[in-house]
Amino acid sequence: MPDSGAGGGYRGAACGPVGHVPVLLTSILQSLDPKDGEVLVDGTFGAGGYTRALLEAADCRVIAIDQDPQAIDCASQFRRRYGQRFSFAPGRFSQMQALVSGPDLGLDQVDGVVLDVGVSSMQLDDAERGFSFMHEGPLDMRMSGRGLSAADVVNDYKEADIARIIAALGEERRARFIARAIVAERENRPFATTHQLADLITSVIGRPPNAKTHPATRTFQALRIYVNRELEELALALAAAEKLLKPGGRLVVVSFHSLEDRIVKQFLNRRANPAPKPSRHMPEQDETEPFAPSFRLLHRKPILADEAEQRQNPRARSSRLRAAVRLDAPVIPFSLDEVKIPRTPEHDV
Repeated sequence: MPDSGAGGGYRGAACGPVGHVPVLLTSILQSLDPKDGEVLVDGTFGAGGYTRALLEAADCRVIAIDQDPQAIDCASQFRRRYGQRFSFAPGRFSQMQALVSGPDLGLDQVDGVVLDVGVSSMQLDDAERGFSFMHEGPLDMRMSGRGLSAADVVNDYKEADIARIIAALGEERRARFIARAIVAERENRPFATTHQLADLITSVIGRPPNAKTHPATRTFQALRIYVNRELEELALALAAAEKLLKPGGRLVVVSFHSLEDRIVKQFLNRRANPAPKPSRHMPEQDETEPFAPSFRLLHRKPILADEAEQRQNPRARSSRLRAAVRLDAPVIPFSLDEVKIPRTPEHDV
């Protein structure tokens, strides 16, 4: 399923309008169930839609995390309004355990973690960020503003590697044709803007009059996920949340496309129904002691936005919410291999 580009509902350019309801907000509040005196982590702060809702729902404390430099201005507004009940930690949500337990905050455990993964409307609506083909802007897509950009990928990578990225992370069936056209086009003119790439893709695969999505949607999704290593970051964030949550703590995750949701599902299912521990002393066929479950699923299936919310906010159509409660059991060892992230060329964020 292509990314809706909804990674947080509408957060807005300046801390989001108070009257607008973020995606699946009612379900998030029900699942996270904030209480007075609790400490909660919003791992994808953006412009603060979920953080505001949590702070208004209970006399709790929220630690907000975001790698986007633009989130800093919004965080300053929240500090002025909520005082010591609000803290902001710049960084990636995969680093949440280190950020929360570090010298600035000094906390070993928290009562809840909410993750709203993917790109935010604040990022999509800023043409200078280059996330969307709906706006002409530099072909960038970096959430942190640092490191490899989307333009670097399409201008410098080998054709086979570009095709791999688009096929694996965009689930684009015509990835090879698109990659071939990109490599041919860049010989004449390097890619610099969003419209330049989107127009090329449209010319290669066409756009039927009744198509629901733009032909460049999957390619843009793939490049954004790759540039920001979003799937690896999500998996590592889930593992960090398991270590950080106290018994009874709640983990709530909203995802917006099938690759993200699959990782969340695999991670939580393995911890709600863990496999046996491997033994160093016994043959593989012998029975070994099982891991104790570290999470209890709150919902057997993901929660979806209802028709009313989808009409109000079309970006909610692909949202999926999964939630679980941390049990009083040791952390189950985690490896990226267990969540089956699609293989793509290596790079550093």
